[in-house]
Amino acid sequence: MMDVKLYVGNISFSTTEDELRTLFSQAGTVKAADVIKDRESGRSKGFAFVTMSTQEEAEEAIKKFNGFSFGSRELKVNIARPKEESGRGGYGGNRNSGGGYGRNQGRNGGDNRYGGFGR
Repeated sequence: MMDVKLYVGNISFSTTEDELRTLFSQAGTVKAADVIKDRESGRSKGFAFVTMSTQEEAEEAIKKFNGFSFGSRELKVNIARPKEESGRGGYGGNRNSGGGYGRNQGRNGGDNRYGGFGR
């Protein structure tokens, strides 16, 4: 038996972990329900993670609740992707990769076609 973590998006900011646990228990055993909150304000960020006890229950929950209207919002439910390992926000890519449109171009006589912000 392996726990499966689901991402639950577009929840109402007033939705509680107990409400999610009650809702998702209709699809099987809920191991955990965590509403993600802003560190500083303590308010909900509008999404949560719900952990189901099996793959089958997770799939049932997705079938039942993806697009389901809850708290006058349409839930988005899918398998949670693993968190990026970088320890930073999840926008991927390394800061020095890619074209860097104009950030340093234009400085020191470089190519100025892209606008040269940062002068």
